[in-house]
Amino acid sequence: MKTVTMRIDDDIYRMIKLAAQGQKRNLSNFIEFATLQYLTSSQYVNDDEMHEILEDKELVRSLRTGRQEMKNREYDIVL
Repeated sequence: MKTVTMRIDDDIYRMIKLAAQGQKRNLSNFIEFATLQYLTSSQYVNDDEMHEILEDKELVRSLRTGRQEMKNREYDIVL
């Protein structure tokens, strides 16, 4: 278990505190819960979304080309 210190705007703090109270969670637990919710919802696609992605032949072809270019180190890093 890690301890994290963070600075947040007063208005955002009040919003988080109200949301935590609404779910009957302490502030720390709510922040952990909300973070996990965000990460899991933004990192993964559901079955319908995946089906839609795989049906887009041009997108799939472009992704495969990009993956192959990465493997072959055929890319430029732009700073």
